[in-house]
Amino acid sequence: MHDIKLIRDDAAAFDAALGRRGLQPQSPALLELDSKRREALGRQQEAETERNALSKLVGRAKASGDEAEFNRLRGEVDRLKTVLEESGEQAKHFDEALNQHLAALPNLPEADVPLGKDEADNQEVRRWGEPKPLGFKAKDHVDLGEGLGQMDFEGAAAMSGARFVALKGGLARLERALAQFMLDLHTGEHGYLEVSPPYLVRDEALFGTGQLPKFAEDLFRTTDGRWMIPTAEVPLTNLARDAIHADDTLPMRMTAYTPCFRAEAGSAGRDTRGMIRMHQFQKVEMVSLVKPEDSAAELDRMTGCAEKVLQLLELPYRVMLLCNGDMGFSAQRTYDLEVWLPSQDAYREISSCSNCGEFQARRMNARYRKEGEKKPAFLHTLNGSGVAVGRGMLAVMENHQNADGSITIPTVLRPYMGGLERLEA
Repeated sequence: MHDIKLIRDDAAAFDAALGRRGLQPQSPALLELDSKRREALGRQQEAETERNALSKLVGRAKASGDEAEFNRLRGEVDRLKTVLEESGEQAKHFDEALNQHLAALPNLPEADVPLGKDEADNQEVRRWGEPKPLGFKAKDHVDLGEGLGQMDFEGAAAMSGARFVALKGGLARLERALAQFMLDLHTGEHGYLEVSPPYLVRDEALFGTGQLPKFAEDLFRTTDGRWMIPTAEVPLTNLARDAIHADDTLPMRMTAYTPCFRAEAGSAGRDTRGMIRMHQFQKVEMVSLVKPEDSAAELDRMTGCAEKVLQLLELPYRVMLLCNGDMGFSAQRTYDLEVWLPSQDAYREISSCSNCGEFQARRMNARYRKEGEKKPAFLHTLNGSGVAVGRGMLAVMENHQNADGSITIPTVLRPYMGGLERLEA
C-alpha cells in the first residue's frame, strides 16, 4: 500500500514513479477520493461537536421546564444524529474505495531500476563460472530423468493432471539432499532462522505480501476459503504482521523449505515440458525484516546467499537487475539469478531476490520502534529464493550429466546422498 499523505505532498512524483510501471497517472482519482473522505469526516466531526454542545443545552432546558426550547433542541439533536450517520457512512464508503484503489497499485520502482517492458530489457550485473563443454549433445532433464527411470510425468498426470511429476529413487533423494544442503548453508553460515510455517493461509496473509486482491487467479483455494501458499515468503513475512518490533530485534532473517502451489494462470504454452513451470514444487525461501536504512545492503547480502548455493553446486549463472516492466508487484528492486541449462543453451531463472521497502509492511501493519523514539515506523521486508529446489535439481542434472545418461553428484551434496557419487539407471 502507498501512503496517501506522500501522494498529497508530491502527486507528480508518485505518478512519475507509477509511469515507470507503465501505468497512467493515478493521483487525480486517489486525491479526489481522499478529499471526499476528509470532507465527510469533517462533517461528521462538526456534527459531533455541535451535538455534544446541544445535549448540554437540552439538559438545561429540561431542568428549567422550558418545554418549547427543550423540544426545539431535541429536534436539532435528532437532525445532527442523522447527519452523523450519513457522514459516517460516506466517510466509510470513500475510505474503502480509496484503500481498494491503493491496494491494486504496485510498488514504486527505485529510481535507478532500468526502464523496459520485459525480460529482454533486464541488465546483466555479473556472471560466475563458465558453461562446461560436455563433448556430446546435451540431454534435457526430462530425457535424463526418464532415462534413469526416476522421473514419472505420466503417472503424476494420471492422478493430478498436467504440470505435476513423481520423483523416484535417486532423484527423490537428490531433491531432499538439495533442500537439506540449502537449509544447512543458510542457517549455519548465513545466519537465517529455520522456520516450519503453515502451508494454508487466510486472505489477509496474501493481501499483506501483495498476491491479493490482484492475483487470485494464480493461486489455489481450499473449500473452506483458505489459500495454499505460492511461496514461503507469505507465511514467513506475515509472522511480523500487526506488531511493533523492538529496534534490537532487527534484522530478522528466516528461511523455510516448503512446497509451493501455483495455478500458473495465463502461462499456457510456456515451459510445458518438464519441471520448469509446475503447479507444485519445492523451494527454500529466505525472508529478511530490517530497518529502512539497512534494506539496500540486505538485498545485496541476500542475493549473495543465493549465489553461494549455485557456486557450491558448481553451476554457472548470471545475476540480472530486472527492469521496471519485469519486476513483481510488491518489489521496488529485484535481482534474478539465472542458471545455465545446457539443453536450452541459455540461462534460466532459478532465484529472485527482492527489496519491497515498506510496501508489504504497510499492508501488514508491521512496524518497529527506534530506540529513544515514541512513534513506530514501518520496517522493510525482503524475500528471495535460496533457491528453487526443482530448478536446482534439473540444473544439477543437466550441467553434471555424462554421455551414458548418468548424473555426477556435486561434491557438496554427497554427504547428503550417503556418499553416492553418481546417479545411474
